[in-house]
Amino acid sequence: MRVLIVEDEVPLAETVRHGLTEDGFVAEVVHNGEDGVWAATESKYDVIVLDIMLPKVNGYKVLEQLRERGVWTPVLMLTAKDGEYDQTDAFDLGADDYLTKPFSFLILIARLRALIRRGAPERPVVIEAGDLVLDPVKRRVERAGQEITLTRREYGLLAYLMRHRGEIVSKTEILENVWDPAFDGDPNVVEVYIRYLRLKLDAPFDRHAIETVRGLGYRLDTTGG
Repeated sequence: MRVLIVEDEVPLAETVRHGLTEDGFVAEVVHNGEDGVWAATESKYDVIVLDIMLPKVNGYKVLEQLRERGVWTPVLMLTAKDGEYDQTDAFDLGADDYLTKPFSFLILIARLRALIRRGAPERPVVIEAGDLVLDPVKRRVERAGQEITLTRREYGLLAYLMRHRGEIVSKTEILENVWDPAFDGDPNVVEVYIRYLRLKLDAPFDRHAIETVRGLGYRLDTTGG
C-alpha cells in the first residue's frame, strides 16, 4: 500500500513515514505543494496524506489541481486545530477525510486503511440522483430545484450515500466514513440522521429516496425516489 505524505514539517513527516513503514506501508515524502502535485500526478498511490499549510501551493490548491487532472486517489488532509482554515472546509473542497494536529498515530492508520478499502472511484463535481443534486464544491443540496439546508453531519451523510447511490451501505461503513473509524458511541445515531434526511429531502416532496434494507443497511435510490 503506497502512501504519499505532503508535509512541510520535516520531523513530523519523517515520524509519520517511519511509523507507516513499520506498519507495512510504502511511504514517500515531499515537503511542498508543488512537489505534491507532481508526485501524485506522476506516480500511483493508494492514499495521500496532505497538509493544508504548505509552501509554494497550499493543500487545498493541491487537491483542486489533482482532481482537475483526474487524480482520484483518496486524500486525508491534516489541519491545525486553531489554524487559519476550518477543518471541515476540507470536505467542502473534495477531501475524503481529515485529521486535526496533534493526532493519534493509531487513528491515522485506521483512517488510511478505511480510505484504501473505499478505493478511488472517479467523483463528478456535481452528484445527481434524479432531481436530488449535491454540489460538493459549493456545498449546496437541491431537490426539484429547491435548495435544502443541511447541518454538517447531515451533509456528510448525504454525500456518502450519494457517492454510493444504488449500493447498500451498512451502519458500520457509514460510521467509519462519516463519523470516525474509532467511533465508539451508539451506532443508532445513524438511524437518527437518516430520519433527519428523510424529513428534509423526502417528506416535503413526497419522495422515498433513502431505503432501509432490513439487516443490511441503507440504499439511496439512483432516481432520487
